[in-house]
Amino acid sequence: MARKNQKAPWEEEEEIIWVSKTEMKRDMEELQKLGEELVNLKPSVLEKFPLSEDLADAIKDAQRFKNEARRRQLQYIGKLMRFEDPEPLQAALDKVRNKHSQATAALHKLEQLRDRMLTEGDDAIADVLELYPQADRQRLRQLARQAVKEKSAGKPAKAYREIFQLLKTLHDEEF
Repeated sequence: MARKNQKAPWEEEEEIIWVSKTEMKRDMEELQKLGEELVNLKPSVLEKFPLSEDLADAIKDAQRFKNEARRRQLQYIGKLMRFEDPEPLQAALDKVRNKHSQATAALHKLEQLRDRMLTEGDDAIADVLELYPQADRQRLRQLARQAVKEKSAGKPAKAYREIFQLLKTLHDEEF
């Protein structure tokens, strides 16, 4: 005699995925944090993000609000984010962050190049000319000598800053 509760062997059982309330809450908070990061971006940067119309409007509103209204709006954005695919938004946000990091790294390299120009002299200037062929060798040498003089005399580092601005301009022209 067959039991009532027993399923027929040819019927497939569905696998039930159990998600705890804590895990659901954690996921919602992550979405809300992602929404908050989007709110903190400039509108010109936000235009490049793949946002639905409702979410874009909610973010614009949150940027206007202060204090308690902003907190409530962020919760609403978190709710809207549940219906969005967060991966493209996260990828775009990572891209924006990485662009900032790359720009910072490039500026650090220019600072190191400037410092090398002051310590190594003509060898470092030759390296600068290899990187930026359009650079003026005479102007670079003049600024390097002037910066060394200013440093030894204890004067303000005007030429030192001017070298950096010149290198930055050369770098920006190239890209």
